[in-house]
Amino acid sequence: MPNPTTDPTDPTAVVSAEIRLAARPAGEPTADAFELVRTELPEPAAGEIVVRNTWMSVDPYMRGRMDDVPSYIPPFRLGAALEGSAVGVVVASRSDAVPVGATVSHFLGWREYAVLDAAAATVIDTALAPAQAYLGALGTTGLSAYAALTVTAPVREGDVVFVSAAAGAVGSVAGQLARKLGASRVIGSAGGPEKAKKLVTDFGYDAAIDYRAGSLDEQLAQAAPDGVDVYLDSVGGDHLRAAIGAMRGGGRIALVGAISGYNATAPAPGPDNLFQAVSKELTLRGMLVNNYFHLFPEWIGRAAGWLADGTLRTEETVLQGIDQAPAAFLGVMRGANTGKMLIRLDG
Repeated sequence: MPNPTTDPTDPTAVVSAEIRLAARPAGEPTADAFELVRTELPEPAAGEIVVRNTWMSVDPYMRGRMDDVPSYIPPFRLGAALEGSAVGVVVASRSDAVPVGATVSHFLGWREYAVLDAAAATVIDTALAPAQAYLGALGTTGLSAYAALTVTAPVREGDVVFVSAAAGAVGSVAGQLARKLGASRVIGSAGGPEKAKKLVTDFGYDAAIDYRAGSLDEQLAQAAPDGVDVYLDSVGGDHLRAAIGAMRGGGRIALVGAISGYNATAPAPGPDNLFQAVSKELTLRGMLVNNYFHLFPEWIGRAAGWLADGTLRTEETVLQGIDQAPAAFLGVMRGANTGKMLIRLDG
């Protein structure tokens, strides 16, 4: 899809394409849940900026916002543009705090141009890392791994760590981070032999489980014969059950996501071995990354250096153009991405 052809420095003349929620899906979403619409941008009010988005993110948690149910974040509105993390360049500004030409991160993705309060944007340093890194390793996915393994289920020297969805945006950072935090052995789970291989060759894992290749319980027992101390859960379901069975006494579990149940039309049953959490004195603690934004400066300060020296390796799965955003989201829900799934909007 071509970029808008009108002058981006005149916000009243810009026509921007955006993706709207056309229908609330029942079960697994399909392409007809989305609608591509072109709309003319309003002139920014005092204190607002206009951002030409260059990159946007799609993430599994967005599936929950498609349902009209109470949650920690409001549902998407039918007939309105979806929302999500994005980075872009300020092309018009009525704020002294954020000038034209600044690169910012914000939460009005799923559109080519965004008009928003300057206070809702964060100026990012593209000399420190590429802009898209602030949607991945330096964004909420990297922060999720950091908060999970330092606060929610802290890794201690010598721990054995297990990470599900290990080839995804959070997991691909978490395995490397666990090693930096002192883990003696790091085990990851992914779907398919290519992803499993990449966990070991690219993302610092000692052992990889292909959950499609056989019994998860048996593979985890083989990879961690003496048990697991820390588990980062982004899957739920059979992965959470297997982890509970493998945990050592006093083990810690960070409940970050449960993608295996996001498309369920009825409540998913809990693990049938949950009593082991009692007998092993486990800690299972949920985590919402928005409660850890105060750690962003600390995390970026550490992670940017690791990215620069190559000791933190990342990967991106990139689709081109706003019209590809629904396909990218559907792909994330099916595990089509390695590392961070991104939409590039500026080329």
